[in-house]
Amino acid sequence: MTIAGLRPASPGDRPAIEALVPAAYGPYVAEFGQCPGPMQDDYGALVAAHRVQVVERAGHILGLLVLIPQPDALLLDNIAVAPALHGQGLGRTLLTRAEAQARALGHTRIRLYTHEKMTRNRRIYAAAGYHETHRVTERGLPRVYMEKPL
Repeated sequence: MTIAGLRPASPGDRPAIEALVPAAYGPYVAEFGQCPGPMQDDYGALVAAHRVQVVERAGHILGLLVLIPQPDALLLDNIAVAPALHGQGLGRTLLTRAEAQARALGHTRIRLYTHEKMTRNRRIYAAAGYHETHRVTERGLPRVYMEKPL
């Protein structure tokens, strides 16, 4: 899938972002017994800090990418894709784009985390070259941190 339509999010995108995230992550609530981290984030603050990019087509937000620079890596904080597009490659394309942006910013590694119960995601990240670095509980969520050298 191509990524035409990827652009920085604007304040006007906030309602669409705040609808997309629970649609993408909502199915995990019953499995985890709690809301996944992305459902707890302050998207107004993330947009204002220029951390969010969205994929827009025909006036609809179909996916998003949240990237946060860190001193030693770029943190891929979130990839969310509209449920109707799951399995069509948009998430993988956003992952590849995040890696390219990390390189362009001069980072030698990209870092991400996922809920420990998201075993499918961990397999996808491992297949893309990420390795587990550590596990920690943050914001009450058991997270698995992974990293990829660039």
